[in-house]
Amino acid sequence: MTVRIGAEEEFHVVDVESGRLVPGAAPLLERLGGAGFTRELHRSVVERNSQVHDTLDGLYDDLCAARRRLDSAAAPFGLAPVAAGTPPLARVTSRDITPEPRYRRMADDYRRVADEQLICSAQIHVDVPDRDTAVRAMCPLSPWLPPLLALSASSPFWLGSDTGYASWRTMLWQRWPTAGPAGCYRSAAEYDAAVDELIGSGVITDTGMLYQDVRPSAHQRTLELRICDACPRAETVVLVAGLFRALVRDARDRLERGRAPRCDGHHEWLRAAAWRAARSGLEGELVDPLTRRPAPAPVVLRGMLRRLRPALEASGDHDTVRALLEEALRTGSAAHRLRRVARDEDLLAGVGMMAAETRDGRPPPRAPAHRRRRPTAPPDAARTRAGIPSRTAPGTAG
Repeated sequence: MTVRIGAEEEFHVVDVESGRLVPGAAPLLERLGGAGFTRELHRSVVERNSQVHDTLDGLYDDLCAARRRLDSAAAPFGLAPVAAGTPPLARVTSRDITPEPRYRRMADDYRRVADEQLICSAQIHVDVPDRDTAVRAMCPLSPWLPPLLALSASSPFWLGSDTGYASWRTMLWQRWPTAGPAGCYRSAAEYDAAVDELIGSGVITDTGMLYQDVRPSAHQRTLELRICDACPRAETVVLVAGLFRALVRDARDRLERGRAPRCDGHHEWLRAAAWRAARSGLEGELVDPLTRRPAPAPVVLRGMLRRLRPALEASGDHDTVRALLEEALRTGSAAHRLRRVARDEDLLAGVGMMAAETRDGRPPPRAPAHRRRRPTAPPDAARTRAGIPSRTAPGTAG
């Protein structure tokens, strides 16, 4: 049986000369004319929803084509999209919230948390037969989500400084009142009752503000992964999608056969495991989901691959996922690559690398720093006509 997949990707909009975040999404969206692209809470972010696919190859081609289209729309304004958990270079301001009533209300209610929501994620949707299955599958697959976060980790810098984390986005994200492990529910009715209680409390206003690591979609018959950073390389998104599809298949099979592990009701270790993945990425230890003890990231991820082999083979994904995983372990996380370039050159070069990976999947060869030329961009008058602040305007974001 084919289990279809899709992805939502969020992209920061940065100035190619300075590498700084700018509120430039609106003119890009106008040029793109829809086609799955939409706005987000901040005017510096563009979101794109993929088509639904049967194969990882189809998803990869879709993601790459969309990234090229977005980059082409940004180039005339001297801008570039960057898929990363956080923008390395940015300033926090309350003036760049997208002017829609829902977003304005979020900004008023959550204040600094909303102002600092300068983060981007990659979200994966996997088909499920019904909502009950989606809800019941969340518990057995949740222990395996932190390793997926480690694979995606791409946000070591925040406001120009190294945070010491591989995914600082996770630390920002977890401040929202509904973020973190999803919990365990026996049925969709039980889950929906809990959601109604949250909305009734006034802390959140709608189901779109359920920011759990995994959740049943409110509008589609899918289970949605939400723990991951945005990934500069489309290959990483495909790797995570393949593993998450296998996790959903595996959880469904175990539930149908009555072999799913019983939940002990203790979810504290899941939050701790997510913290460990955010801190270390692929370059340190993770919490092994089976032993709940520390183990090197490659050991945990290769063990995960072995455990999921039947589910991966059922989707025809095993060889692709194995090759992508070995490549990811060989090259390191995006956070590691960004730190290396920032150390060897500077942070602006690191932003350029992330933009190049977002566009092409691999960065182009870089000339020595003294020979590099910054990209040319249109004059500030063109940016002003498009509603993008001048590079020299005081008090602007980025």
